[in-house]
Amino acid sequence: MNGLSKGRRKVEVALRWDPSPAGQPPSDLDLVAGTYPADDPYGAPAYVVHFDSRSPDGTIYLNRDSKDGKGFGFDEVLTLELERLDARYARVVVGVAIQQHTGNRTFGDVANPGLRIREGYTDLAADDFADVPGATAATVAEFVRDETGAWEFRAGVHGFEGDPATFTRVMGEARRP
Repeated sequence: MNGLSKGRRKVEVALRWDPSPAGQPPSDLDLVAGTYPADDPYGAPAYVVHFDSRSPDGTIYLNRDSKDGKGFGFDEVLTLELERLDARYARVVVGVAIQQHTGNRTFGDVANPGLRIREGYTDLAADDFADVPGATAATVAEFVRDETGAWEFRAGVHGFEGDPATFTRVMGEARRP
């Protein structure tokens, strides 16, 4: 980062997938974000934002939530207002978890999944989960505060195999520098 950069400020993570074929149970994917304190950036999350919650200060929130992929365009959208996030937080990890209502469902079982991460009109990353077909969840983005207080974006999709509740507890451990 150069001296003029303020880092990432307000980022949108968008998730899409096609509805399940007729006669099949719906696929339900969820965006989740874990916020980690500066004194333990790889420990337990201070809080997790998911389909039924938002961050205590309103800086991380879901704009859309789909249970079946029948939305137009992107089915779920998560906004992270990093520039407003309290200085006691040094790291935010974003993930995607597949609800396991009807047995073990993986990204390979979901029709046409896709991910876009952008700031303003600039796409930072895009993915189709093709590299993690056997995973039931995945981390998709990491935002880390540097020594100047600016937020750095680290891209990459990293698969996880297990239930969504366990994923939200350990997703911050999934990726170390």
